[in-house]
Order: sequence, then structure tokens, then C-alpha cells
Amino acid sequence: MTTFVLVPGFWLGAWAWRPVTAALRGLGHEVYPLSLTGLSERAHLARPDTDLDVHVTDVVNLLRYEDLHDVVLVGHSYAGAVVTTAAADRMTDCIAQLVFVDTGPLPDGVANEDFSPPQVRERNAAVVAEHGDGWRLPPPPWAELAAGASDVDESVVALLGERSVAQPWATATTPVRLTGAWEKLPRLGVLSSFTVEQVREMAATMPLCQHMAGNSWRYEELPTWHWPMLSRPAELAQILHQARPTA
Repeated sequence: MTTFVLVPGFWLGAWAWRPVTAALRGLGHEVYPLSLTGLSERAHLARPDTDLDVHVTDVVNLLRYEDLHDVVLVGHSYAGAVVTTAAADRMTDCIAQLVFVDTGPLPDGVANEDFSPPQVRERNAAVVAEHGDGWRLPPPPWAELAAGASDVDESVVALLGERSVAQPWATATTPVRLTGAWEKLPRLGVLSSFTVEQVREMAATMPLCQHMAGNSWRYEELPTWHWPMLSRPAELAQILHQARPTA
């Protein structure tokens, strides 16, 4: 049995991991899907100062109060920054492996939004100002994003429309603070909107992707859109099951 902690990215909560959670539990694993502060059933706790540090504390407190050890800590998208920072700065000894689902770790001092091109940053800032009361980023148009994904059905789009909530924007603009301790941990990258070859190219040419190369990494491709836990949950669960640490 392996203990998995599943952390969602922007706009989502533990509910997005439900099919993966069920599959992993069916394989005998202990699974803790987590809703970060201000998201999902914790949306009522969102505040303008809900930032990356708050979300790191969410993960740290789960590990501490559930007394979890030898954890496979899984982060999707934005949560790549959450799990890296949590594992590196606070609870490294509790983590057996890091898994990055269609994402990767950022260098020290870099914020999630720094990874976006300038035009995207400008658009996001405008949306936050005009439609998010100056501190929240509303969910994207899910139907438009799903239009180009052949394996995303209407039920997934409807679920996202019903349950996704605005993301506290400070979570995207807070820089990660890393000690370097996390770098001793083995890492798996599950790639859905990138290929292994593209990741290797980015790691070689883009400073923001410098931590995505090296012997500590292993990659698995799971081609789909950016949210494989919703479009290909069974396959994602199998990848996690097979990637679990062995004695």
C-alpha cells in the first residue's frame, strides 16, 4: 500500500480527483485528495491575501495532522509549485516521491504567473481587475478549451462549469521559496499537453524549466488535454499505481 496526496491546480478541488481516488483506493492504496483554501468546498474561505504560502500550509498541515509518511505527493498544474515548496521547505522527510501532472517545479524566487507569456499575463490581470474584484481569476471557458480535445465529453465540461470557482490571484503571483532540499526526491512527470521531447527542449533552453532535467526524473506521456484526471482518470491512476515507491 502507498499513501497518495493529490493536490489540484487552479479553480478545482478534491472533487476533480474523485475517479483517480476511487481507482487508487480500489488498488489498495491510501489516498488523500485535497481542496486548497479558497477552492471547492473551501471557497468561502477565499480572501485577497490567500496566496501560495497559505496553500503550502494546507499541504503541510494535512501531512502533519494525519501523520503521513512515505507519501507520493502529486501536484497538478499550479499545484506543482505547492507540492515542491511544501516538500522542500517543510516536510521533505515525509515525502517518498513527487509527481507533477502536466507541470513542473519552478526555480526559487519565481511565481506561477511568471511562466505565462507577457500577453497572457496582461490578459489575466485585466480579467482579475474587471471580473474578479481585483483579486480573483474566474474559471476559463471550459467548453472552448474542451472543443479541441476528442476525449473530453459534455459531462466533464458540465462538471467543471458547475464546480470550478475563481482562483485567489495572489496564489499565482507569490514566488516560490526553495531551500534545495527537495532536489534529493525522485520525481515523475506525467505529460498530457507536452511530450517528453518538448520538455527536454524546454529544460535545455528555458531557465524557468531548468529543474525538469536530470537523473531524478522519469516521464510518462498521457496525451489528452491539460486535465487528465478528468479525461483519462483510469490511465492516470494506473501510472500512479505503477510509479509508487518499492521497498
